[in-house]
Amino acid sequence: MYTLYILISQSTKRYYVGQTSNLKKRIKYHLSGYTSFGKRNKDIELVFNKVYDTRSKAVKAERFIKKQKSHSFIQDLIAGKISVPL
Repeated sequence: MYTLYILISQSTKRYYVGQTSNLKKRIKYHLSGYTSFGKRNKDIELVFNKVYDTRSKAVKAERFIKKQKSHSFIQDLIAGKISVPL
């Protein structure tokens, strides 16, 4: 199982979109500052996650979201107004 996830920095209001096979471990990495997003943003929070049965589906969903390049698209996704087409 693979998880698509979205984090937000409460201070900068920036989003991070990623996918992983171990969400708990990946969030710990972010919080510990092992990732560039975690180093720059100390107040991150998980705001969205969706589980996929294959890594390829999770990667396709991640790429689709990133291609939108839209703050409002991510906000609508988190609010449940839209879904990732997969």
